[in-house]
Amino acid sequence: MKKFLVLLSLALVCSASFAQRRPTAALPDYQFTTVKANPITSVKNQNNSGTCWAFSAISFFESEAIRLGKITDTLKYPDFSEFFVVSHSYAERADKYVRLDGNLTFGAGSEADDVLHVIRDHGIVTNEAMTGMNYGTELPVQGELDSVLKSIVSAVVKNPNRKLSTAWKRSFQAVLDEYLGKCPEKFIADGKEYTPASYRDAMKINPDDYVTLTSFTHHPFYTKFAIEVCDNWRWDEAYNVTIDELMSVLDNAINNGYTVAWGADVSHPGFTRDGLAVNIDVKASAAGSDREHWVGKEEGKPAPVSVVEKDATQELRQQDFDNKTLTDDHGMHIYGIAKDQDGKKYYMVKNSWGETGKYKGIWYATESFVRGQSLDIMIHKDALPKDLKAKLGIK
Repeated sequence: MKKFLVLLSLALVCSASFAQRRPTAALPDYQFTTVKANPITSVKNQNNSGTCWAFSAISFFESEAIRLGKITDTLKYPDFSEFFVVSHSYAERADKYVRLDGNLTFGAGSEADDVLHVIRDHGIVTNEAMTGMNYGTELPVQGELDSVLKSIVSAVVKNPNRKLSTAWKRSFQAVLDEYLGKCPEKFIADGKEYTPASYRDAMKINPDDYVTLTSFTHHPFYTKFAIEVCDNWRWDEAYNVTIDELMSVLDNAINNGYTVAWGADVSHPGFTRDGLAVNIDVKASAAGSDREHWVGKEEGKPAPVSVVEKDATQELRQQDFDNKTLTDDHGMHIYGIAKDQDGKKYYMVKNSWGETGKYKGIWYATESFVRGQSLDIMIHKDALPKDLKAKLGIK
């Protein structure tokens, strides 16, 4: 999703190393009660890599495998490889980058539909079969890899021989293989041998069953369009619905046992680094420091739980998107609904920054934040309400 230059690498804002350096405001003491939580696998850590899109979407498909397989034993929860997806994605983006003479964003960032493409075309493997950690660190550190890969395609695009060689794709793949490990053609899981495609099928994941929704007014509602962000490098199309309908889909999904892959803006000041996402209205909140926005100005008084939030209207969403203040920062995984001690509703979000923050890698996002800061969501098509499914022509 949206890229920033961090430590001279092509890491994204969704990289944990960048995110955790941002100051965290002093927050009120929130007490959350779970209303509905669907199964998720353990929190992972993307560390110094721009691969939130892979971690969040793989987490989503792990939950789908749990749901579809009716797995109740947490010890049998799947653990899919993020870097099997990343390797295929990078190779396919390199090919498109060269075909377009370099007129395409080339970096670590992408979006959830990219994962869907890889699953459809190549399958899934377990994390044990391909950890992606083939370069001497325990957690992802990908600045060097990103730089090396970009240098290869940049050189190829210049076409110094006036005709592309037959070697460049093999060279590019060799670098991926050395850093991430080779994508396995066969592997063992639960005592059985699989190919990536047969394992995908054994997990009962049918890529044709998944749809992506967005909500903007610069395209007609109930049509599909490719969201105009650089990380949508495959030019995947999303169904355009009203923001009220998108939120209705989200609630319908969670309440009926589905989870949601979520693309959102986390550069917003209300997205804290301690597990809270609030669509804070800075102008309406207390003037002064960031701390005052959250806990008020007077020392010694208990902080209110509720803060002033923006009215996340359809019009404001469009203004923010057009003005580049609603951007494609980060991919996460929404899996539940909770309430605070005042009864206010929040969505439970699994992040990929490790077990960090007050809630050990889980974030609580208000309805207003999700309404106002969402770029898109991916869901199983059966999570759509029937009337909206009909409007969109989805069978």
